[in-house]
Amino acid sequence: MRNQFRALALAAAAMTTAIPFAARAQEPQGDVAWDILAGLTSEVGPRMPGTEAEARARVWAEARLKALGFSNVVAEPFTFRGYLRGRDEASLVAPIPLRLAITALGYSGTTPDKGIEGEVVYFPTLDALRAAPAGSLTGKIVFIDHAMKRTQDGSGYGPYGAVRRQGPAIAAGKGAMAAVIRSIGTDSHRNPHTGSTSFPEGVKPIPAGAVSNPDADLIARIARSGKPMRLNLVMTGRTTDNLPSGNVLAELPGRDPSLPPILLGCHLDSWDLGTGAIDDAAGCAIITAAALNVHKTQQPLRTIRLLWAGAEELGGWGGRAYAQRHTEPHALAMESDFGAGRVWRVSFAMADMNKPLADRIAAALAPLGIVRGEGKATGGTDVRPVIERQKLAVVDLDQDGTHYFDLHHTPDDTLDKVDAADLAQNVAAWTQTLSILANEAGTISATP
Repeated sequence: MRNQFRALALAAAAMTTAIPFAARAQEPQGDVAWDILAGLTSEVGPRMPGTEAEARARVWAEARLKALGFSNVVAEPFTFRGYLRGRDEASLVAPIPLRLAITALGYSGTTPDKGIEGEVVYFPTLDALRAAPAGSLTGKIVFIDHAMKRTQDGSGYGPYGAVRRQGPAIAAGKGAMAAVIRSIGTDSHRNPHTGSTSFPEGVKPIPAGAVSNPDADLIARIARSGKPMRLNLVMTGRTTDNLPSGNVLAELPGRDPSLPPILLGCHLDSWDLGTGAIDDAAGCAIITAAALNVHKTQQPLRTIRLLWAGAEELGGWGGRAYAQRHTEPHALAMESDFGAGRVWRVSFAMADMNKPLADRIAAALAPLGIVRGEGKATGGTDVRPVIERQKLAVVDLDQDGTHYFDLHHTPDDTLDKVDAADLAQNVAAWTQTLSILANEAGTISATP
C-alpha cells in the first residue's frame, strides 16, 4: 500500500510539473497588463535598486515596450546612494530563546558578522521614544511599537510610517546601539515588512530592522510582564555610494507634437523579499495597457509618455533624475503605485478653468463605480518631482488599499495576490481617463 501511495504521489507531481503555471493559475491569455505583470515578476523577479537584477529589468522593459509598439524607448542611467542587503537575523536571548522574523531597513547601519547583543528597551509609540532623556539609551537596543490599522485609502501609512522613517535616527541620537520596530503593515503573518529609514547628517546610522507583527506582539507582551529582554542582532548589509540605476521611457506620439505630453509614472524596481507584483509591476502594467488601449481606438492629440522609474524604493531617485533631466513642458502627470486593488475614487489638482475637463472624467468613471473625491490629487513618488518643479495638473485614480499593507514590502508581494478582474478594472479606469486627457486641445493647468 505504501508503494502504491508513493507511485500515485510521483504521478501527481509529474502531472503538476507538466502543466504550465499559466494554465494552473488560469491567467488571462493575451492580456497586455497581465502579460507585463507576469513577465516582469516571473522572468526578472525581485528588482532591488542598484543590483544586477534591476539592470536586467531595464533591458527587459526596453525590449517589451518596443515589442508593444512604443516609440522613443530609452533607458536613462543615473547613479545613487543605495543599500545592499546582507545577512539579517535576530533572536531573543532572554527571557525566552526565540528566533525572530526580521528584515533590515534600507540604509540600516551594519553589525559585525557575529552580530551584537544587548538589553531591549520597549517604547509603545514613537512619541514615547522622543520623550526619552538624551543619553538614556546608551548601549541599549530600542524596540518601537505602534498600532497601524487598515484604511481604504492607505492614510495610516503616513503617520505610522514615521516609526520606520524616523525612529532609528531618534534612537541613535539618544545613544541606542540598534533599533527594531514593529513592521509597518496590517497582516498577522510572520512576514517582516522592509522599507527605507533615514539618518540625518551628523547622526551615525545604527543597525535597524523590522520584525513581523506576531513577533512584535510577543515582545509587547513580555514588556508588559516586566521581564528583562535581551536580543542578538545580525545585519550585515551596507549603504553604498554610486550604485547604478536608470529610468526607462517610452512614448506613443500624438497627432499634435506641439502640445505638451501626458506623463504616466510607475516604478520598475522593487524590494527583494518578494517579486514586486503589487509594488509596482502592477502599476507599470496598468499604465502601459491603458496607453495602448487609447492608441488602438484613435491616435490622440497629445503624446503619452511612460516613465518606468528606477530606484524608487530607496528614496525616489528615479523621479528626481527624470525631473532634473526633462525640463521640457508637460501637460499633466499621473502615477499608479498602490497595488492592483480596484479604483474607487478619482481626485484632481486642476485650475478652475479645467473644471469641465474634470467633470467629463468623473462622469466617464462613474459607471465603473468610481466616486469623485473632495481632496486634492498629489501624484506619486516618481512623478511628484516634475509636478512640483513645473506646477503640473494631476489626476489620481485611487485604489482600494484595505489589504495593501498586508503585502507591501513583504515576501508575500507575489503574482498570485493580484486579482485579474481588479487589474482589468484599473486598466479600464485609466483608459477612460487617458482617452479624455490625451484628446484635450486646450491648456491643462494646475490649481493656483
